[in-house]
Amino acid sequence: MATTAAEADAPATARDNRARRSPLWWPVVAAPAAAAVVYTVLTRRLTGDLQYVLAALRVGGEAGYSPSEVFTHRPFFYRWFVALLDLPTSGGVVVRETIIEAEGAVIVAAAALALYTALRRRTTPREAALTAGATGLVLVLAPRTDFLQPEWTAAVLTVFGIAAALGVRRPWPAALLAALPLGLAVMMKYSTASTAAFGILLLWAVDRGRAVRVALVAVVGAITLFGLSVLAGSHELQWTEDMPQINQSALSRTGVHPGFILHRSFEFLADRAVLTPVLLLLPGALLLLLTRVQGRARRLELLTIAVLIGLGSLAVVVVQGNWFLYHAVQLTVVAAAMWGLAVAGSPTPPWCFGAVSLLYGALPALYTHASKGLQRPAAVWALGLLALLAAVADTRLRGRPGRSAALVALCGVVLLAGPVWPDSPHLVQYGKVSSTSASFLRNTERKQADADRLRARIPAGARVLYLAFGDTTYYVDHPAQCRYPIATFLQRSRFLPDVADLKSFKENADCVDHDPAPYAILDRAWFRLAYVDAGLRRRVQATYDCPPLDPKTPLVVCRRR
Repeated sequence: MATTAAEADAPATARDNRARRSPLWWPVVAAPAAAAVVYTVLTRRLTGDLQYVLAALRVGGEAGYSPSEVFTHRPFFYRWFVALLDLPTSGGVVVRETIIEAEGAVIVAAAALALYTALRRRTTPREAALTAGATGLVLVLAPRTDFLQPEWTAAVLTVFGIAAALGVRRPWPAALLAALPLGLAVMMKYSTASTAAFGILLLWAVDRGRAVRVALVAVVGAITLFGLSVLAGSHELQWTEDMPQINQSALSRTGVHPGFILHRSFEFLADRAVLTPVLLLLPGALLLLLTRVQGRARRLELLTIAVLIGLGSLAVVVVQGNWFLYHAVQLTVVAAAMWGLAVAGSPTPPWCFGAVSLLYGALPALYTHASKGLQRPAAVWALGLLALLAAVADTRLRGRPGRSAALVALCGVVLLAGPVWPDSPHLVQYGKVSSTSASFLRNTERKQADADRLRARIPAGARVLYLAFGDTTYYVDHPAQCRYPIATFLQRSRFLPDVADLKSFKENADCVDHDPAPYAILDRAWFRLAYVDAGLRRRVQATYDCPPLDPKTPLVVCRRR
């Protein structure tokens, strides 16, 4: 049987292709998948990190700085990616965000189509369709905390890279074509080099020769792209050196504590699985795949690749030290692709595995309403074990071959749509749901109302110094005065005194009293003057007159003295 888990030279025969076709495939599976995508595009809204980047690019652009020259705590190529998404938008906040959501969905559809076309050369149509479809759905139906983040974007680019590497007939032209998206994947955040590396590992499982060629060319491509970013942005090298220094949770600052890392990893993976339950199906999907692979050495090779991807994904999270769930989005994409390949390539429909997939599609919403006693990482791991046992049962209970595999695929649509419903979690930490999608939207309305109150106190078009977080800047949307629209470097001195020694901090601090904006917005909850660098505090107080401290009103408008 031809499968991407098989040897590289295993061809897909015409007989296999005929056996895998099903006239019920598209109407049964594609229609509800499309409905879920449309619902998501219209209702999801953008998360705060995206609002931060958009805010900096918009108000910085009004100050005369291009995406090459404005600071957003994101690298050069990612800034331009978001700027290009924002270019065709217009209208109110909801309309602009919906347009960006739709653009992201179109990009994912193109990636999924490219992957499907490439896989058709090596697998049956059903395997290609379900693998590419599951990959596309997990990306387009991602939780808002993942969607359009650098890690998410790197995963999409890696899908394009894999498709190029497998879809072009001649190996070296394929490697050259794949090098661009894989190199750009590295450039999304630099830590996303791991995502590109995982893509090459997956290529190795399919075609070793192509994987080696792609790796060689992609490394050169990534270095070249970084050089171009340094040449195109006058501050890019400086920001690349300074940005890691403002992360107080980085492993380089906290040190290595094995006990904490193991315990926190146990909790983190459970949190990630609640947000995107397809991750719970990954061990079972691997089992179904490995049972179809011929040869002990081949099975060991594929298992080793899977372990390397899993440990590598977790290592990226540990090194950054923030334990943000979107840092492991690449692992959920691999899980979805493996789920699709495992289900589509099974000689008989895996009914037990499909039934668990269907149930876990409701897991995010059900978990939200579970008692706090049940919201525990151990309970989530138990659900993962249940999924593995279902896969074991399917390997023992051989049913009759048939075309009803489309029903199992439909269970996958439900599974992958789990993160997008109103009661699904928006944030999960230590096993506890701290906010839902619905509560996020309510909080968004409150932030917009606060921004309207602030905007009413500032003349139209007046320039502003933002001593506030990105979502406030996003909703107020008045032009900034300098290349640091959001005072990230300044705020970090609250936690890390040595940040004040960085060149970027000094440039950011000059925005306060060198040709200062006539107005400033101060968020006393985020930018606490009593705790930031003392010299900076004196400069702010000497330049701006702010209202007296009121705990009920942390967001205030200050006037230049």
